[in-house]
Formats: sequence, C-alpha cells, structure tokens
Amino acid sequence: MFPIRDHNPSGRRPYVTYLLIAVNIAVFFGYWSSLQGAALDQFFYDWGIVPRRLMAGQGGATLITHMFLHAGWMHLLGNMLFLWIFGDNVEDEFGHIGFLLFYLACGLAAAALQMAGDLRSNVPMVGASGGIAGVLGCYLLFFPRARVDVLFIFVIFFRVFSIQAWIVLGVWFGLQLMNGLGEVTDGVAYLAHV
Repeated sequence: MFPIRDHNPSGRRPYVTYLLIAVNIAVFFGYWSSLQGAALDQFFYDWGIVPRRLMAGQGGATLITHMFLHAGWMHLLGNMLFLWIFGDNVEDEFGHIGFLLFYLACGLAAAALQMAGDLRSNVPMVGASGGIAGVLGCYLLFFPRARVDVLFIFVIFFRVFSIQAWIVLGVWFGLQLMNGLGEVTDGVAYLAHV
C-alpha cells in the first residue's frame, strides 16, 4: 500500500519541503555514484549517527548530517514520496521556518529514541525518516479526515483507493511500532519512525 497523493490543498508554496527534497536528492547523488563497498560504509560511519561515537563525545555534526543520507534508491524515494505528499500541508500550518525547525527537531528526537535502544551500537543511522515520521504524525493530528489516494498492490491486482489519512498513517504507524518492538533485524530504524 503506497500513498500517491492527498486531496488536501495547501494555501502557500511549500518552499521548505521543496528545499528538503532537493537537498536530500543532491546529497544522495553526490556520494552514491562515487562510493561503493567499504568506502560507502566508511562514509556512512563518518557522517551517519553512530551511537557509541556520539556517546563518547565525537561526531556532533552527524546529528544533522545523518538526516540527509540514504542507504539506497528505495530508501531515498520512499522518504521523498512521503515528504512530498504530506509535507506541504504541515508546512502550511507551521509556516516555513517553523516547519524547518519542527522537521529537524523530529529528526533529532527520532535519533535519540533509536539510540536509546543501544547506546553502544557501532551501526550508523542514516536517513530522513525520523523527520518525515514527525511530519506524518503532525499531518495525522491536523488532518485525520483528509483523503489520501493509495496504490494497493496485491500480486497482479493494482488499484487506487481514496481513504482517510488516519487509516493510511495509522496502519503505517502500527507497522513501525510492531517491527520496532519485535525482533526484526533488517537494518531499518523502526523506533526512529515511532
């Protein structure tokens, strides 16, 4: 089930949403084609949040830089899709500067929650998911009845349904919570999403 658009027009241009998407894409293209294997792993270690390093007082810049790194195409595209669909309305509510501060604060809070699970971890955290998850939560609170078109794919069956935001985001949140509390070891920071 993939959201593809909402039916909730915003009153002003979402310049910060556009800027965040552009920066994420530009940063991704800046390293993805030139780094592979061990070099890419080291790049993520240097610029992603590594809880053990951060707890030792090192890598403070990674509190921001981790939010603009993605581990692959699907990671980037999924995050940017959700930001594109839901960011404009939240930015409209907060204003441009307020939205940017909210987004960054959500990214920091998400990283803190994920880190709390294992402060000694040497695994780097990367991605805009935490900031975007905060945007999704805010959208859910402000616009629970807004209609969201979702593409439902079941084997060979494709169909677009228009359902209320609280269902789409509620299902997404439930999956994140279930995976975060479970023993899923796929490298996704589910607690950061929560």
